[in-house]
Amino acid sequence: MASGDDSALIWTRAQPGTRRPKFTRDQIASTALAIADTEGFAAVSMRRVASELGAGTMTLYYYVRTKDELIALMDDAIMGEVLIPADEFPAHWYDALTAVAQRTWDVLMRHPWALQSLQNAPAGPNAMRHFEQSLAALAGTGLDPAAKFALIATVDDYVHGNVLRAAEFRAAGSPMDDEMIEDAIRFAETQYATGEFPHTQALLGGKDPREVFPRLIGDTSERDRFRHGLSIVLDGAARRLKLSLPDR
Repeated sequence: MASGDDSALIWTRAQPGTRRPKFTRDQIASTALAIADTEGFAAVSMRRVASELGAGTMTLYYYVRTKDELIALMDDAIMGEVLIPADEFPAHWYDALTAVAQRTWDVLMRHPWALQSLQNAPAGPNAMRHFEQSLAALAGTGLDPAAKFALIATVDDYVHGNVLRAAEFRAAGSPMDDEMIEDAIRFAETQYATGEFPHTQALLGGKDPREVFPRLIGDTSERDRFRHGLSIVLDGAARRLKLSLPDR
């Protein structure tokens, strides 16, 4: 097992020990996140981050040895945004899990590329703190460890799935060539004519899907739709696990 300066994990090494280091890991991570947010994750490189910091690439390697370490810093910076300040952490399990899930959703929606691009990053200190907060939310429920873990995983699955679906909706809402739209509608109509899609036809009611789907979605925001779905998940968990609901 590696130890000391030979460790593969950046968290096990102290930051460079100069009295006044020119850069901090937080600065490096923040710079990399800004690049990914504005230009996409593919634009992030050691050279590009160094350039944004006004440093040479070799200088950056003094602070971060590899691209994998840079990714680890980026992931932990995002997880730091997810953390809820102690004085804002709700007392009731339902409200606490709601707060954790909502904050996680808000952060991932600000960094929509992160779910896929950072999925293999090693867990850092802030990721551990996030998991600790999720466990703290369920501390007074009386659930056994397996049930706690399963509920946390279920909420995480919903949050991550919702963020990915939101990204799909945004992509689907991108401008399309008129001819391509008409071709897609004609293709769908030929499929409906086979009689294999009666429920879809009933949903559309013979109308243009470009009119129907916006009406089905309504004028609620992405955040409100997320909150609604989360309440369904947590209400179901409360009934299934016989947990108390907060007084309203």
